[in-house]
Amino acid sequence: MPETTRENLAGGGWKDLAFGPFRDGVTLHWIKPFEGDQPGVALLKYEAGAVVPRHRHEGLETILVLHGTQSDETGDYGAGTYIVNAAGTEHSVWSDTGCVVLIQWDRPVTIFE
Repeated sequence: MPETTRENLAGGGWKDLAFGPFRDGVTLHWIKPFEGDQPGVALLKYEAGAVVPRHRHEGLETILVLHGTQSDETGDYGAGTYIVNAAGTEHSVWSDTGCVVLIQWDRPVTIFE
């Protein structure tokens, strides 16, 4: 099984990991699934043009962009960008070019559809 250390992921090691379905155009690899009240940590891989609809953060969400550019209503975030979304905030997310992000959720988000 490929390593999920910071060094390996930042160096492109995410390319060797198995990703499964998450949303249309977005796949997921769990590093540490939610367990009880413990946060979840995962990688999300967005295909070019993929969108995650508007959602509310029920807990703190932190993101490190590993590859490409992730966008939301407040801007575009390239590789190396660290993003913090506070509990109670809302936004939608997309990637025009495709991207891979390391994400930690304190709690699952509520998606509005």
